[in-house]
Amino acid sequence: MPAEPLGSAALPVLIAIVGSTGTGKSELSLDLAERLIERGQPAEIVNADAMQLYRGMDIGTAKLTLAERRGIPHHLLDVLEVTAEATVSNYQTDARAAITEIIARGAVPILVGGSGLYVSSVVFDFRFPGTDPELRARLEAELIDIGPGLMYARLQAVDPQAAQSIGPSNGRRLVRALEIVELTGAPHLAALPNEPVYWRASVLLGLRTAREQLTPRLDARVERMWAAGIIDEARGLLAGGIEDGVTASRAIGYAQALGQVHGTLGQAEAIEATQQLTRRYARRQVSWFKRYAHTHWIESDAADRVDDALAHVDRAVTAEYAATAP
Repeated sequence: MPAEPLGSAALPVLIAIVGSTGTGKSELSLDLAERLIERGQPAEIVNADAMQLYRGMDIGTAKLTLAERRGIPHHLLDVLEVTAEATVSNYQTDARAAITEIIARGAVPILVGGSGLYVSSVVFDFRFPGTDPELRARLEAELIDIGPGLMYARLQAVDPQAAQSIGPSNGRRLVRALEIVELTGAPHLAALPNEPVYWRASVLLGLRTAREQLTPRLDARVERMWAAGIIDEARGLLAGGIEDGVTASRAIGYAQALGQVHGTLGQAEAIEATQQLTRRYARRQVSWFKRYAHTHWIESDAADRVDDALAHVDRAVTAEYAATAP
């Protein structure tokens, strides 16, 4: 039996494009959406980059301008003030609502981003435990007292996979992971199960670049951020209250740009620190997405990457429909 059109009511399909920063996920999403549209299948893009949720954080997040979006609808860009806290549970609710509406319109949702936990919260059947205000307050006080390094060491002892994915500097996420462990007695949900349950039928596409090629590309990208005016952007965000927020002010690039604005970092120091943190973040992204089963990996510089992606989507949809057809 032939497959029904991609994204039909009979077979809702979500395409997710993942990979580390600097691999060209946004470009592939646009190219793939255009190819689908050429075939008569509408497509819309849903952002899964945590920092692109924030209004005004454009240069440091490589956010596509309206003109660069090629007329393709984008969702969950510029939806938060820099003073707001971005949470995975809220993002999951908003992203799934957007995806459900896209499918109801007969279009294909393409989820794009490198924030691993955000992607996972949508693609897989993630259910977030609640919070305990007293426990959270105690852990946040401990974070202030002893710093993220010791909190990281504590998490390593009880949930090494979560510690590896979060890293030693993200105090807010370390606190949340430790809270979940204390509340549930189980590892943080950031540790994906070996056989994850999918929220809905999904096709996972991964972009990868060899480290020896990716590292200089990331370093050059950071230098372009400074040349493009991230310092002026940071000054504007400072006036908008970015330092009152708990998430946006710690974003890679912006924390260092704010340091330069305040005079605690010179420009060369700010750029070098951002490059180091970006490289480290990319390594964590690679480790995270390697655990995704059934991902079709594509070399980011391959000339046929769009054809490869589209062919895999077609194969996956045909197989899924054949498996579910009466």
